Amino acid sequence: MAGNTMSTEDPTTSKTSTPPISVLFVCLGNICRSPMAEAVFRSLTGSNPRLSHIDSAGTGAYHAGDPPDPRTMSTLENNGIVGYDHAARKIHASDFSKYDYILAMDKDNMHDLQWAKQIAVKKGARTGEEKAKILLFGDFGGNKGEKVIDPYYGARNGFEIAYEQMVRFSKGFMSEVLQPSEADVS
Repeated sequence: MAGNTMSTEDPTTSKTSTPPISVLFVCLGNICRSPMAEAVFRSLTGSNPRLSHIDSAGTGAYHAGDPPDPRTMSTLENNGIVGYDHAARKIHASDFSKYDYILAMDKDNMHDLQWAKQIAVKKGARTGEEKAKILLFGDFGGNKGEKVIDPYYGARNGFEIAYEQMVRFSKGFMSEVLQPSEADVS
């Protein structure tokens, strides 16, 4: 800023800043892994201005309308994440244009998402702007191809392991996608 001239430009929309991004976490039923990922990500990112919308969904409608699994909720609460509220939902065709990143918990989910996106495009149930990058969430954890094993049918420690993965993957995503590079700042 030169002299006494004041800028009225909104820093979140300036040409030098990147537009906010939206993130959707996806697993099979949207009651264990993806809501846990959403809650962990929300807790780590707080009110980050680089984020516009965060949500989770399932590739199936098995639990549509249900709250997260009690083991997911207790794991979150044991780690200081309280007050998380969510009702399971199935992915919608509009999600492919609404979200910048759709992060799958495993390769089966990723395949189902890619197939659902193709079907949405073929049926014309799209806005023409399918901007979503469908990625494996585990790719942000330091081990390409790492998946979050579904803890639903396993023991309690599966939820603890999933929680630890969500923290690591979220931090990797934040470091890679949310942190502006030096080129963005100049």
